[in-house]
Amino acid sequence: MINIRTDLALEAKEIQEDKGKKDIPGVTVDNDGNEDIKITRVKIEEEAGSEIMGKPVGNYITLEVPRLKEKDIDLMEDVSRALAKELISLVKLNDNSVILVVGLGNWNITPDALGPKVIEKIMVTRHMTEFLPEQIDEGVRSVCALSPGVLGITGIETSEIILGVVNRVKPDLVIAIDALASRKLERVNTTIQIADTGINPGSGVGNNRKELSEKSLGIPVIAIGVPTVVDAATMANDTIDLVIDNLIKEARKERNFYEMLKNINREEKMTLINEVLSPRMGDLMVTPKEIDDFIEDISDVIADGLNISLHPGIHMDDVHRFLN
Repeated sequence: MINIRTDLALEAKEIQEDKGKKDIPGVTVDNDGNEDIKITRVKIEEEAGSEIMGKPVGNYITLEVPRLKEKDIDLMEDVSRALAKELISLVKLNDNSVILVVGLGNWNITPDALGPKVIEKIMVTRHMTEFLPEQIDEGVRSVCALSPGVLGITGIETSEIILGVVNRVKPDLVIAIDALASRKLERVNTTIQIADTGINPGSGVGNNRKELSEKSLGIPVIAIGVPTVVDAATMANDTIDLVIDNLIKEARKERNFYEMLKNINREEKMTLINEVLSPRMGDLMVTPKEIDDFIEDISDVIADGLNISLHPGIHMDDVHRFLN
């Protein structure tokens, strides 16, 4: 059995569909949005579905934005608003709620720097609500933010740092932002996933750390992730599939070559690719060359979405005025 590396619940569902499992017990899918922002809500309600999907019970919302790389300012603002709307639907906050936003990842490695970049743009207000409450406008909640780094930099498990802050600050909610891995190149840098099940830092690149979840922290955890890398073996496999499909279209049905192509076992092919690549390249992950610009842009999108969802008195036009 091939373990195809992905952090996206949508792709986990697609993998099961490719295996012929169209209806998974306890899993429902709702499609929404438009051609610019396609929204897919996957809800896992039963343990049976959780086991098949390989994902915890909970809600997974995916925003697919194929034109996200085009630097369309209006589109980026629309994505921020859509993200904010989905976040508001997942969590119920009151005016006195305290929110901790955590930017996971390594700020020294661009594809993994999404979390820290978002934190730079979050409108933090907890210090003001404590020491200057009269200066706070109505509709502005208490928000604090943290970039804990990674084990290789700090020598401390990320979960230990966050748990220490949670115990001290006592927030009502943790929102964790992290870079993810996708199984499809077209979803890299074009997709945002929101989940209310928490997150395993580093899981996308096979470097699992202790989970951040309501079970481990004692409070709800929302995870926001963007796939910035794809596994090289998976990319090679999908590329070969496209070549095979194209050859099948071109080949004459009576030819032996056509029959050979039709009878290729795709799972065995993936096994062979892994066997060939792993000794030479290890667990190689691939990211587009425009990743530097993209991380800047998508961190703006996510930060704007967070700012307008966490502060009901703040609108899109106000966000950059407050941060400047």
